[in-house]
Amino acid sequence: MKISELEKKLPVTSLQGEYEDSEIRGAYTSDLLSDVMAHAPDSSVLVTIQGHKNTVAVAALADIKVILLCNNRTPEDGMIAAARDEGIAVFVTPENQFKISCLLGAALQE
Repeated sequence: MKISELEKKLPVTSLQGEYEDSEIRGAYTSDLLSDVMAHAPDSSVLVTIQGHKNTVAVAALADIKVILLCNNRTPEDGMIAAARDEGIAVFVTPENQFKISCLLGAALQE
């Protein structure tokens, strides 16, 4: 699935749309950034509530293409600009991490 298809298949809204529309190969759900660095697959979506610049830095290191903020989290100042600089898409959803992870998993299997 391409990044641009997320809004069509899931209840998400783009907050940062300046990215290369690459293929998503997986997903990882975690709020512990050291865990994300150690275990998130390349070219993936990070499902989290961590809406700050450190999340972007970890995503860039781990080759994560999308940060998906749950529970309608508002990103802290600077997060969107940092994501834009790194070419990382940022989306927000009203869903909790469990529900959106299930929906995302199903969409990736299509």
